Amino acid sequence: MELRKVTAVIRSSSLQQVEERLQAMNVKGMSVSNVKGYGEYANFFTHDWQVTHSRIEIFTEKTNAEGIARAIMETAHTGMSGDGFIAVLPVEKLFRIRTGAEAVRDDL
Repeated sequence: MELRKVTAVIRSSSLQQVEERLQAMNVKGMSVSNVKGYGEYANFFTHDWQVTHSRIEIFTEKTNAEGIARAIMETAHTGMSGDGFIAVLPVEKLFRIRTGAEAVRDDL
């Protein structure tokens, strides 16, 4: 089983809609955190230029990764600077801390 990690940094105002879309797609798990930073879009009205966004991380099978990324893109898109980005990365191994076992297809 080939795994991927989908990481999306999106506007916090889009988070609820994105979560609902992913739940409707039966994505079994995700982690969400608040993050600060700047890139293409920076807040020049603050001393550090930083903007608050939400980061979503999902571990999934390779076959599902692109569909998840597209769903996030479609839902979070406003067409304005600061919409965010999505990265899809290969995952070598994934372990469950509780059992110490490597994750299997049914875990994702």
